[in-house]
Amino acid sequence: RPRDFLADPLGMFFSGYGFAWFGGLIGGVIALLALARHYRIPTLTFLDACAPAAAVGYAIGRIGCLLSGDGDYGIPTSLPWAMAFPNGLVPTPPGVYVHPTPIYEFLASMAIGWYLWRRGERALRIPRPAGEVVAEYFILSGLARFLVEFIRINPRTIFGLSNAQAVSLLSIAAGVVLLLIIKPPFKREKQEHKVLRHIEERGDVLQPEAHRATPECPQPERWRMYDGMTAEYEVLEFLKALVTTVKPRLVVETGTFSALSTISIAEGLRENGFGKVITCESDPKVFAQARRRMEASGLMPWIECRNQSSLEMKVDGTIDIFFSDSGRDIREQEVRRFLPQISPNGLILMHDASSHLKVVRESALRMETEGLVSVLLLPTPRGLVVAQKRAGRR
Repeated sequence: RPRDFLADPLGMFFSGYGFAWFGGLIGGVIALLALARHYRIPTLTFLDACAPAAAVGYAIGRIGCLLSGDGDYGIPTSLPWAMAFPNGLVPTPPGVYVHPTPIYEFLASMAIGWYLWRRGERALRIPRPAGEVVAEYFILSGLARFLVEFIRINPRTIFGLSNAQAVSLLSIAAGVVLLLIIKPPFKREKQEHKVLRHIEERGDVLQPEAHRATPECPQPERWRMYDGMTAEYEVLEFLKALVTTVKPRLVVETGTFSALSTISIAEGLRENGFGKVITCESDPKVFAQARRRMEASGLMPWIECRNQSSLEMKVDGTIDIFFSDSGRDIREQEVRRFLPQISPNGLILMHDASSHLKVVRESALRMETEGLVSVLLLPTPRGLVVAQKRAGRR
């Protein structure tokens, strides 16, 4: 009780009560903060990784409470699963059956641990704000403890609540405040920057394609991707194979982003032994990171990278392959702008042309209707247009 703690805070803190669950939680958080600092891991990222284990650890601790009958059980009940603890550390009265609240908490904590594990697994695959998992842990674990206390035998001390309920409310409030702090900056950040930061932190993670199913591609999970903005892994392989097949001298790519597609094209050019890919990226931050990756690849002899908009970029010579993969709203403008320079036998590729991502698909079909190009729609998860100037088909 608060008055007992105020009367002898040091004694209470170092008693068995002081090192109960919430005392252990406080001590554990302090230890984790020290470890994160020691290993130079961002604090919130480290706490996110530990949150599922904390939930499972609490669940295991409840098993010990159940076996010892230490008074963590609930109020009397006639439910079929009610239990008695006549020989417990805090025995129940003869013939009295109570709520086995440690079992309730075990089940709730295991469910929370599973949920947090899935959330953490998702954060490995796609960008999420650091601290989101541990914030949800504070909220869910606090809520679970707050609710179970209504049928526990713990005394009510603060506004009709038990000590554990008061601390649970603080845990819930801490989680909510943390979410309010981390969510708005994450939402304001450009998607490109989120993905690139995620790549910097986690590396290139090859995973099942996450794009929604479409009528032309009902099972996208059969494809693979690195992230939600780079072309599918199979499309990257297709780009390389296309380059080695048609032997282009000049490839133009718009929207460098992570440079994975640029590198795939350059690998094909290296195998051919000739040719060049000109790639452009308008965002300076994205361009700088992409350039570092391209330089590290050892493929710069086949790459010319430019930090400028595709609608301002000037290219000399005849284009053999044009790969449009920048902002979806300017893809049609790009193709129309460079169409006079594209070889009559050249190929035009436009990514993100699925029936769900309608803008690119509709723009390609519109140019076909105008007689500018002949279009083939490949049924990949995010859709890929392969087109050719009509002049090349006569």
